[in-house]
Amino acid sequence: MYNICVTGTGYVGLVTGACLADFGNKVVCVDIDESKIERLRKSEVPFYEPGLQEIVRRNVDRGRLSFSTDVAKGIEESTVIFVAVGTPMSPEGEADLSYVEMVARNVGEHLNGYKVVVLKSTVPAGTSNLVERIIGETSSSGHPFDVVSNPEFLREGSAVEDFMQPDRIVLGVSSDRALKVMREIYRPLILQDIPVVETDVKTSEMIKYASNAFLACKISFINEIANICERVGADVSVVARAMGLDKRIGPRFLRPGAGYGGSCFPKDTRALVKTAESTGYDLKIVKAAIEVNDQQRLHMVELIEKAVGSLSGKTVAILGLAFKPDTDDLREAPSLDIAKALLGKGARLNVYDPVAMEQARTILEGVIFSEDVFEAVKDADAAVFVTEWNEFRDLDLVKVKQLMKSGIIVDCRNIYEPLRMKELGFRYYSVGRPSTED
Repeated sequence: MYNICVTGTGYVGLVTGACLADFGNKVVCVDIDESKIERLRKSEVPFYEPGLQEIVRRNVDRGRLSFSTDVAKGIEESTVIFVAVGTPMSPEGEADLSYVEMVARNVGEHLNGYKVVVLKSTVPAGTSNLVERIIGETSSSGHPFDVVSNPEFLREGSAVEDFMQPDRIVLGVSSDRALKVMREIYRPLILQDIPVVETDVKTSEMIKYASNAFLACKISFINEIANICERVGADVSVVARAMGLDKRIGPRFLRPGAGYGGSCFPKDTRALVKTAESTGYDLKIVKAAIEVNDQQRLHMVELIEKAVGSLSGKTVAILGLAFKPDTDDLREAPSLDIAKALLGKGARLNVYDPVAMEQARTILEGVIFSEDVFEAVKDADAAVFVTEWNEFRDLDLVKVKQLMKSGIIVDCRNIYEPLRMKELGFRYYSVGRPSTED
């Protein structure tokens, strides 16, 4: 087992650190945010992620996981340094590598023995070479080191499960010594016959971007099919199911809705387009997927207007704010664009989300924050479901109908069956399926 330092305590860093500690390693997670580190020392996870708090608390109690703001000490006392800092999108759409570069300089300044620097952050092809150069230029010790690309494939809402039962482990390495270390770190997973892809560093970096871009394209594709289904009177849910039964296509990421959001797909698709442009290549398909995704949010507003008519002075309940269920993440969430557009058209908004309300209060202005679904829909002219929380699947819809001023439901995630909603007396609109009035 190894002494490991994880730089960055966001989704990727904290999940990686906690799970590696669960493998038996001694892990310190470092971050410059003192308030976040203080919370983590009390085993308080600063964001919502099912199962993560339990695994953090367990490994803190067993002395395998600790948290610190002392980056230098973390690097010096560790053999393996995982880089899990953010790579946010720059105003130009490129990946901002400033935090990665900062960690590279820190490693160079405190290189006191052989280190394996592992890039978990999503970075463009060639970044590992940049990190290697910065460490080499910053260090005066002469100690050897290796830079490894080990991209993450963690889905918010199921990140712990994705780390412990991944589809594959990707290792981009340039030395046998580093490969041996990485095999040892992931030995608990390798023993479960999890596939391991061992490749060069640049190929590993491209695998992450290519994977996310493909999934984004798949989502945008089914949303375009849904929009056609609405126009011709077909049912996209049946179309998608039939498509997914084809083993060449598969069923996942074929659920139409308000479009993708979150911290990965919007950022990574744009970064890949910029990478392509830097090589003189026009990445047409991914650019189209981005455009479709942006338009899909506006299409949801059109669907609401179709259902309600003029929005001026109307009260609309927005149910679900997080970009997906089982997370409180509002980054690039479709709900934000939809809410902004509705407010701009004169609507009054009551909003509710099972876990993202605290985050929403710091972002959304001009809305009423409701304690639950029933408070949100009381006297509402329409209720709009934007996130497919399980809580919404088990609602007392009879009570919802009684509380609303007008029984209009716009289901941006196709949570309900149209026939049942019609039987309950709702005017029901969904994505890619005929409305109950058609």
